[in-house]
Amino acid sequence: MTKRFLLLIFVVVSWPLSLEARAPLDKPNIIFIMADDLGYGDLGCYGQEKIKTPVLDEMAREGIQFRSFYAGCTVCASSRSVLMTGQHMGHTWVRGNAGTDMSVQTLRSHDVTVAERLKTAGYSTALCGKWGLGDSVPGNTGLPNDQGFDFFYGYLNQVHAHNYYPEFLWRNKEKEILRNVVQGVGRSYGGFEGGWATKRIDYSHDLVVEEAVQFIKRSYETPFFLYLALTIPHANNEGTRGTGDGQEVPDYGIYKNRDWKKQDKGQAAMITRMDGDIGRLNTLLKKLGIAENTIVMFTSDNGHHNEGGHNTEIFDPNGPLRGMKRDLYEGGIRVPLIAHWPGTAPVGVVSDHIGYFGDLMATACELAGVEVPQETDSVSLVPVLTDRMETQQQHKFLYWEFYEQGSKQAVREGDWKAVRMPMHTGAIELYDLSSDLGESRNVAAQHPEVVKRMAEYMKQSHVPNKNWEPRGTVRKNQPVPGDGRSRF
Repeated sequence: MTKRFLLLIFVVVSWPLSLEARAPLDKPNIIFIMADDLGYGDLGCYGQEKIKTPVLDEMAREGIQFRSFYAGCTVCASSRSVLMTGQHMGHTWVRGNAGTDMSVQTLRSHDVTVAERLKTAGYSTALCGKWGLGDSVPGNTGLPNDQGFDFFYGYLNQVHAHNYYPEFLWRNKEKEILRNVVQGVGRSYGGFEGGWATKRIDYSHDLVVEEAVQFIKRSYETPFFLYLALTIPHANNEGTRGTGDGQEVPDYGIYKNRDWKKQDKGQAAMITRMDGDIGRLNTLLKKLGIAENTIVMFTSDNGHHNEGGHNTEIFDPNGPLRGMKRDLYEGGIRVPLIAHWPGTAPVGVVSDHIGYFGDLMATACELAGVEVPQETDSVSLVPVLTDRMETQQQHKFLYWEFYEQGSKQAVREGDWKAVRMPMHTGAIELYDLSSDLGESRNVAAQHPEVVKRMAEYMKQSHVPNKNWEPRGTVRKNQPVPGDGRSRF
């Protein structure tokens, strides 16, 4: 269908509370679901054979499956900053995981978020899950409720978010005490003392999903934006070091009898549990009569991790790609994106459109009918989402930079991919993704004119930021996740 918004016939649906379907709006609801450290190959529709994700696989069959979509960065905070501001890594304010100084990992009061733009269009806005762009310290400007979200439930601090059985979660700006008992590690980093639970009762993922359900139930009669930032399948890094098992989940579900070690069962069970909860949300949208007036997008904040004690070789989480979290090779930044919008999005499309997290800003603004902030690096995906690919604007190039492990930069222009380590001074590696998706053949020597152009893109894209300077050294071989500035 080529219309921007679908006109619906008012219907009545069966619902235990006798709720009626909402009349059609000129602005669709937007649900953006983001997993944490989920690899490009962790879903069945992207080639996964051992971990079961039937809900997301069905959404891909019924909607659009993007094959050339990218995270904002290769680690958590910076990727989320790109997502919220629509600015790439050379422009966005938060450009990495801060380590000990969380003040540099905080959005400023004048930074404009997607949620703030949608509020001007009359949307109710909620964040359920992990934030990572502002913490509960005096004078902090980055709290979700101060960055456009009417409602927030979950984690502010990334280290806090490692623990799936924490002692508390945040409800807006107030702590909500849980029944878990946590063993701390005895030191603080990231502004928070991490740990693992010795008494496990309240599983944070389940609580976050329930809050998302309740937000939809109380908001469905008007346009809403739900940013569901799940922590699955990120490891509890402190738990890994303390107990050897960082993949925390209440039960192993369908994997309990597999001949795998417990960490592998936990990794698989977390992803399948998440998949089932997304199915719960889809069912709710149908029962409320708003499925056809709601676009649901699912992705991951960066590539896969190996920090929970599980064996990544069992699941092949990066599929055909090279690298993982903390790399700027494809495995660190290329992520799944599934877009599901019944009656509006084309069905069963596998799209090679090249986009990234920063495009949420322009996409949401066009859907809501408001202007995009001027200082963005954002291209609306609405044409491809509404089967008007012939009008879809293309990025000239995409840009990333990363400050850990000696620093690195990357650019994608069409099928060309350039990686430079360290930033500004290193030799540029060049790959032709059309014939070398695994980035195994550096062809820089054969294409000096392309290398020169990529160097110019890197130079023009990087605006210096006093808070972010390269640190450490570059490893000649594959970087080890967790080296460098932080272990978030």
